[in-house]
Amino acid sequence: MSTAFQCSIERIRFDENYQPAGNTRLTTNFANLARGEKRQDNLRRTLAMINNRFNHLACVDNPQANRYSLEIDIVSAKIDIEGNGKTFPFIEMLKSTITDHQTHQRFDGMIGNSFSSYVRDYDFSVVLPMFAVHQNERPENFGDLHGKLYQHLVNSEAFQAEFNKQPVICLSVSSSKTYCRTANTHPILGVEYQNDEYSRTDDYFAKMGLTVRYFQPVNGNAPLAFYFSGDLLRDYTDFELISAISTMESFQKIYRPEIYNTNSPAGVVYQPSLSYQDYSLTQIEYDRAERSQLAVRQGQWTEEHFIKPYQDILAQWAANNTLSQQNIA
Repeated sequence: MSTAFQCSIERIRFDENYQPAGNTRLTTNFANLARGEKRQDNLRRTLAMINNRFNHLACVDNPQANRYSLEIDIVSAKIDIEGNGKTFPFIEMLKSTITDHQTHQRFDGMIGNSFSSYVRDYDFSVVLPMFAVHQNERPENFGDLHGKLYQHLVNSEAFQAEFNKQPVICLSVSSSKTYCRTANTHPILGVEYQNDEYSRTDDYFAKMGLTVRYFQPVNGNAPLAFYFSGDLLRDYTDFELISAISTMESFQKIYRPEIYNTNSPAGVVYQPSLSYQDYSLTQIEYDRAERSQLAVRQGQWTEEHFIKPYQDILAQWAANNTLSQQNIA
């Protein structure tokens, strides 16, 4: 029997035969790649990029750079608001599993990586334009509901039965901020950067109980933003960290080539720019304009099918749930 705000988990394999599920957010990087005439070539080449990058970073006793490969599952989380069996697909993440082809062992990769959320689409594509806010302004309580829903998921019995660690979300750095290289270098994550001030995305993820650190991996062109709870450097194995880097850096090269597939790496002081011209394109088709348009439509769909129908229930539930926000100031 269903109960109110009960979470459930589904998985679908992300491979060259992947077909997006009907309730998958179409703006997700993996769903966008799986459409069009070259969908299978897109998927095959993306997976090859991920595996090649993993083997490059996991180079010990791996002279031919082909010892490991990743299996990637799309983890879809649904929530039943009223306990009547009617679910809403509110969050998607990726979970990788590593195969060692020399020992035939399998290891856990990272849970998290990419992060997709209908409510996030609503917040950024409907709420912000409605308030006509400037780049770093936000309405009062912006992201509170989303943050509480995320924390409800990762602390739920359904999530903890599937995964024994908290997610690490890996995103692009913000093109509106400046990042400075530090003297701190991690053997897997690479050189650490710090930014001049936190972005709106950083604040939004703080509402999810996540803090952020920026690292540029070896032979990477720009730092990646890692959002996590706990201790990023001690809570995860080297293989888990490498799986996150190889997966998300590959996606970023495809849809942020001006930042992550440039012909020169980030300097000591670095401001990402989507107007940067000295970069290379991958052989993978990706429609960024369509992605932006879909984000607006999906935000409106969320408002119609989730926010408005459950407005009173969500407001009461959120008021009774304490937000565990990271202090990132």
